[in-house]
Amino acid sequence: MTRLRAEGGCPWDREQDLRSLRPYLIEEAYEVLDEMERVSRGGAWTPLCEELGDLLFQVVFHAQLAREVGEFSLGDVATAISNKLESRHPHVFGTAKLEDAEAVLNNWSRLKAAERKKKHGTEGSVLDGVPTAAPALQRAERLTEKASRIGFDWPDLQGVRAKLDEELAELDEAIVQNDRDALEHELGDVLFSLANLARFIKTPPEDALRGANRRFTTRFQFIEAGLRAQGIPFGTATLEQMDALWNDAKVAEKREPTARHLPRARVVRVEVPVPALEPVTRFWNALAPTLGWTAERASEPGTCTYGDEAWRISFTERSGAVESALMIELDAPSVRAVETMKAGALQAGATLLPAGEDTTSQPTSVTFADPAGVRWRYACSA
Repeated sequence: MTRLRAEGGCPWDREQDLRSLRPYLIEEAYEVLDEMERVSRGGAWTPLCEELGDLLFQVVFHAQLAREVGEFSLGDVATAISNKLESRHPHVFGTAKLEDAEAVLNNWSRLKAAERKKKHGTEGSVLDGVPTAAPALQRAERLTEKASRIGFDWPDLQGVRAKLDEELAELDEAIVQNDRDALEHELGDVLFSLANLARFIKTPPEDALRGANRRFTTRFQFIEAGLRAQGIPFGTATLEQMDALWNDAKVAEKREPTARHLPRARVVRVEVPVPALEPVTRFWNALAPTLGWTAERASEPGTCTYGDEAWRISFTERSGAVESALMIELDAPSVRAVETMKAGALQAGATLLPAGEDTTSQPTSVTFADPAGVRWRYACSA
C-alpha cells in the first residue's frame, strides 16, 4: 500500500482520500455480505475469502492515509482492537464471572459507558454507537437492543406482538384518512415494531428481508423463464399465467433441501469434450434461448458455454474425443413448455429419443441427443 501511494506508484491510488473511499468501503462490505449469504446456503467459501481480502484492503488503505499524516498506522489499528477485546472480556482475560451471553452483553454496555465517560467526561447515551447511516431496519433493531441493556424493554414476546397489532390498527386508520404524513408516520411505527419483534425472536430483520428479496427474485426469474419456455411474448402474459408459475416456483423451492452441513457442493458447470465444436455451437445457439440460457463469451479458443445464473455447460474441442454418454435431466415448468422444447429441438436438428412413459397425447417429457452425443431429458412433473 505504501508503494501504491508513493511517487511513481498508482495514479488512482495516489488521488484517493477518506471522502473518495467512502462508497468503496460500503460496497465491499455488502459484497462480503453477499458471499456470506451464499455460504450459508451451501455455497463455496473461496469467494468469501476473496471478498474479505477486498474489505481488508479498505482497512489497509485508510490506515495508510492516517500514517501519511502522522496519525496512526495499521499496527495501531490492530493494537487498538486487541486492547478493546481484552478490556471488554474481563470474564476471559480477567477474573470477572459472567454466567451467560445476556450477562456478557449487559456488562459490555456498562464497560462502554465507562469508556465514554473516561474519554468525554460523560457516559453519553446508551444509544450512542448505532450508526445513523446504517440501513433503517437494522438501525431500528440495534436501537431497541441498546435500550434493552438498561431495562427499557418489553417483559415478554406477547407484549411486543400486541404492540405490532396496535400499530397495524393505526396504519389502517391512516390508510382510510389517506393523509401522506400520517401514512409515513404509522408505516414507520409498524416497521419499527417489526424490527423489535425480530429482535425478540432472535431473527435479524435485515437478514430476513434479504432472504425474502432473494426468494422474490428467484421466483420472478422462474416466471420469466417459464413464460419464455411457453413461447409467451414479453409483456403479454396474464396475471393468472404468472400466478401459476409463481406457485410452481414455490413448490420447487420446497423440494430444495436445506443446507445443514456446510459447505454443500452445487453443480455450477459441466464440461463435455467434443471432437468437433462447430455443429455443437450451431445447435445450442439455436436451442439455448428456449431454455432461457445465454451463450457466454469464450474464455479460451475451442470452447463454447451456455447456461444461466444457476449452472453452465461447456463444450471443449479436443482431438480424440468420442461421443459423450452423459445424460442430463432438466425440470420443465409445464406440459406446454415440453411441447415448445420438442419443436425447438427438432428445428435445431436434434435426434429425438424414445421416452417409455410418454405415450399420452400430451407427453410430459421429451428426450433428445445433441451433436455432442449428450442426452437431454426435459420433463414436467405435472
